[in-house]
Amino acid sequence: MVMSVGMAPPLPLIFLILIHGVSGADWGVNYSHSHICALKDSSVIMSCTYTYPTGYKIEKVFWTKNPVKVGEKFPDLSEDPEYSQRLQYLGDEQKNCTIRLSHVTKKDSHMYYFRFTTNVTEGKWTGLPGVSLTVTDLQVEAPETVTEGQNVRLTCKSSCALTDRATFIWYRNSQPLTERRDRNNQLLLQSVRREDAGRYSCALQEHTYISPAVYLSVTYPPKSASVSISSSGEIVEGDSVTLSCSSDSNPPAEINWFKGGTFVGSGRIYSISKISSDHSGEYKCKSRNQHGEKDSDAVTLNVMYPPKSISVSISPSGELVEGDSVTLSSSSDSNPPAEISWFKGGTFVESGRIYSISNISSDHSEEYKCKSRNKHGEKVSDAVTLNIMYPPRNVSVFINGSDEILEGDSVTLICSSDSNPPALNFIWFKENQISSVGSGQSFRALQSGRFYCEAHNQHGSQRSDAVTVTVKGHLVMLYISIGVVCGAAVIITVLLIWRSRVKKRKDKLETQMDHSRPEDDRYKVSDVDTTERLYENVIMNYSRPHDDRLNDYEVESTEPVYENVMRDRP
Repeated sequence: MVMSVGMAPPLPLIFLILIHGVSGADWGVNYSHSHICALKDSSVIMSCTYTYPTGYKIEKVFWTKNPVKVGEKFPDLSEDPEYSQRLQYLGDEQKNCTIRLSHVTKKDSHMYYFRFTTNVTEGKWTGLPGVSLTVTDLQVEAPETVTEGQNVRLTCKSSCALTDRATFIWYRNSQPLTERRDRNNQLLLQSVRREDAGRYSCALQEHTYISPAVYLSVTYPPKSASVSISSSGEIVEGDSVTLSCSSDSNPPAEINWFKGGTFVGSGRIYSISKISSDHSGEYKCKSRNQHGEKDSDAVTLNVMYPPKSISVSISPSGELVEGDSVTLSSSSDSNPPAEISWFKGGTFVESGRIYSISNISSDHSEEYKCKSRNKHGEKVSDAVTLNIMYPPRNVSVFINGSDEILEGDSVTLICSSDSNPPALNFIWFKENQISSVGSGQSFRALQSGRFYCEAHNQHGSQRSDAVTVTVKGHLVMLYISIGVVCGAAVIITVLLIWRSRVKKRKDKLETQMDHSRPEDDRYKVSDVDTTERLYENVIMNYSRPHDDRLNDYEVESTEPVYENVMRDRP
């Protein structure tokens, strides 16, 4: 048995059938093939010849199927609705009994026979055992998975051996693989790539039937990994953000997330709710399966937020001396970077992260602070103080009391200055005298002259203007003493007169008391005694010796009394 599949313009597939005679020399049917394996949806030709004795006339020829029992009627396939449209008799009524059956299906798999009758009642013949027709389809046999780089072989198989070899055509994802046409029913893929994965099917050239597709899975390590951010616009503190990782791998990869080099989560999606500035940084995902791993590029989360902290540093950080240069620097944590404004006390003085002062002076001593502001908010730094050191200046002398003193007495001079730190070293000088006359912030002057002080601190010194101190001589003291004595004499005289008057009054009171009622006590001797004691105290105070050095208050207090007495004298 041979099945031939070839190209013929009017017939897509022709099967020629030839069989040895099945009867005597006079009666018989010969089939080209007793077994035919035909492809589904193809056309099958069952070719045969028949013989009968000379003198007989053929009345009817037809094909029937399946063995029949003796006495049963043989059905004519041309009259069967399942065959009538597909069956075509190509023979004649003499010797050729060939037929063509189109669009065969698996239901057409049967035993087929040719039968003829003649004009003689006994002249009937059925060609046994007939032709066996098997209709088959094509199936692709392939492994379910193959690893990238390996070789794989796909086979186009049928349930029976096709009678004749044919040219096979292969398809991937319904597209013909034009470079894979051969008479072999196998497809060899060498060094499989991930692009080789897909649905494979096969067919025979010049046939419309295509086998069901079989999916070939090519496993490979992650080839690429990328990260996308749910928010394409500006990310502000408090927002929610979702990062998604996509990866090309087979089988699907396990996804891990990293911020910098620190693991932060797993899964294809990484979500952050109420994002803060602490979430700012570079994120990437790592895609991994049993064949390998791949890292995505770095994706940066740039979280916007108002100034969170701001501080001021001073350079140089040590002691600042008048004339130095100083730089104030602001450090602010914000995104986007903040605009910086500087304030001295409450007064705006400068903009920018750096505020520099050259040739600094004491006028720059003050509290400074900076304000950090961006479109999301603002924050003010703590104040820093510039404490500028400078030498003494505005040195002056203050006289504690009068600048005129009596001989033998003293006056205190006090030295004041403006300096930072405060001056602790004071030296006193008298004009026209080379050496110093004293030290300390105060100085007691005992003689006339012009005196000045010199204030010192570690940054320098300054001299004050001189002040004049005048000491009065002994002649003045004599005048003062005479005035005091005269004043005392007047006071004593006045008191003696007053005592005499008091005594007279006392005597008069005693006389009145003798003649008055005993219970009348409106006048008492104790009143007179009190007056006498007062008189005695005054006499004692002015009779004791006095210090020659009387102060101005004592002299001034005595003179008015003296003047009053002199006016009362005749």
